[in-house]
Amino acid sequence: MIALEQGTIHQPARDLPLAYTADVVVVGAGPSGFAAALKAARMGASVVVVDKLDMPGGVHTSGLQGHAGEGIGGIHSELMERFAAHGYIYRADARSHANWAGNPLSHYERRKRPGDDFIRLSFNPEGSGSVMAQMLHEAGAHALYDTRFVDCITAEGRIEAIVVENNSGRFAISGKIFVDGSGTGLLAAAAGVPYVSGGGGQPDGSDWDGIHRPVPGGLLWTLHGVDLPALTRHQDQARDPLLQKVIAEARAAGDIPEGLYRPEMAGENVYASMYIGHPTLDMSPMAAPGTYCLWQNVPYELGLHMDESGEDNSLAMRFLRGFIDAEARFLKKYVPGFDKSTIGSVGRYVGVRDGRHPVGEHVFTLDDAREGRVFADAVTEPMTKPFYWDRYTPYTFTVPYRCFLPKKVDNLLLAGASLSFTYETLFMVMRNFPWTTLTGEIAGFAAARCIERKIGPKELDWTAPYGPGG
Repeated sequence: MIALEQGTIHQPARDLPLAYTADVVVVGAGPSGFAAALKAARMGASVVVVDKLDMPGGVHTSGLQGHAGEGIGGIHSELMERFAAHGYIYRADARSHANWAGNPLSHYERRKRPGDDFIRLSFNPEGSGSVMAQMLHEAGAHALYDTRFVDCITAEGRIEAIVVENNSGRFAISGKIFVDGSGTGLLAAAAGVPYVSGGGGQPDGSDWDGIHRPVPGGLLWTLHGVDLPALTRHQDQARDPLLQKVIAEARAAGDIPEGLYRPEMAGENVYASMYIGHPTLDMSPMAAPGTYCLWQNVPYELGLHMDESGEDNSLAMRFLRGFIDAEARFLKKYVPGFDKSTIGSVGRYVGVRDGRHPVGEHVFTLDDAREGRVFADAVTEPMTKPFYWDRYTPYTFTVPYRCFLPKKVDNLLLAGASLSFTYETLFMVMRNFPWTTLTGEIAGFAAARCIERKIGPKELDWTAPYGPGG
């Protein structure tokens, strides 16, 4: 066993090469970072965007989420149109997937009634990520992939440069305005912005066992060659809709490890079964006939903070990779319809649903939504969203520009899941692909406008909702 010992090692000071300088520097090329870099570059700002992965899109491409839908305007609509034009949008419906609506194995359609019509749109993650990379190039944004953020250099409440590392070694990138598109408040935390760690109480205001845990992250993977009619025949003819009979058979034979199909946590209001228990298969049609995306969620009881701990992240990856291997072998051996299935791909990283929450000039809370607050510096027209914490009650509200402005740092803009929101408002509501893309576009617009006017983000007087095209 390797012992983790406390201590420090002194590293002599050394100079780092300043390899790039730009008007706008974006950390993270997920939906928000991508949109911020694209918008700022299209408005004439020089832009450098860095990402630890090999293409833009974050959890929706490298993480295999691939959730498509109707465009909401601006860059999000452009993405949906481009993906469709390249043939990367896949449609599943009641005709192509009979007996799928109301199927308890379905991630999205399980709550529908059997026989209901449905439309499930997904985009091919690899192809769509390639489209997004080309869009950044066309706009003139300089993207550095396989480049990991290491640190930032600050002075008098401003970020002077970020420190990154890739195959060229460790170097610095300076800028005038920076955007945190990391999805986990990575740049904000390094710059000294106060933040709240992921985790909180239960929906009814109580705690399950007194411990504030973050909503667990997940790792997505795909299976090819699934025969859906054979699967649904087994569910019907064997009277085994949840595959409990074949799971019991495999467990008795030692072919299912402890924790793969774990029961839901005890107690009331422990978030939702999709994030806690994994009692059965959890999948969604994706990319091509016979291809399905499957979910593996981090064991809730571990309370891991993958965004803040490398040890936690490694532990999560070990658990989930082991579960994926075991589940794929179990399905192939025991479940009709999977005998010819093969693993297609596994997400490049564990998605974090509840990471750091940077504290901004305004922290958007559930009370802001409940009371329908309309802010003078609203970045959008009033929007209506259903909130899980109040049993999906819909509220109409606006979001202020101040949520993009972090405390203590003057030349940084927050975006996407790194916005100044409480975890109740981000969870299952304000971290979806359309919204995070829009907030990135707004951040990119604000950054470019500040460059034009030679002012900082906190000096920008935001008086009207943002519309596509500015």
